[in-house]
Amino acid sequence: MNSNLVLALAFGIGVIAGLRAMTAPAVVCWAAHLHWINLQGTHLSFMGTMIALVIFTLAAVGEIVNDKLPKTGPRTAPPSVVIRMITGGLSAATLTVGAGGSPWVGALLGVIGALVGTFGGYQVRTKTVKALHSPDFPIALLEDAIAVCGGLFLASRL
Repeated sequence: MNSNLVLALAFGIGVIAGLRAMTAPAVVCWAAHLHWINLQGTHLSFMGTMIALVIFTLAAVGEIVNDKLPKTGPRTAPPSVVIRMITGGLSAATLTVGAGGSPWVGALLGVIGALVGTFGGYQVRTKTVKALHSPDFPIALLEDAIAVCGGLFLASRL
């Protein structure tokens, strides 16, 4: 496997975590479940279990619903940023391990990607709403689609 590709995928899945914190680990669990990546015998093999798949998938669906609620806090607030960094690091480490790479390098790229996705995604979403004079809801749905489809695309490239 091309190591530059693996590093790009690790960064990319981190960006997905910045957009939707629980989508990144959910798609990585699906990648393991569908045998796109092999985690057997690794410290991250738990990401390939049915329990992890169900938990992260339900968390991702819950987050997508919660994102549309009026009282949901901004993704740029400290608790949310930290969660996105953790899930970005975990997801990227899992992908790199699945490709035979270093979990630490993957985790670092995932954390950096999560920060880019968190703050960049916020800027793109708010500026798009303003530029289109649109309600936030349809732009949020578009962001959901980008996160889910983009995450599955990245996880399936290994």
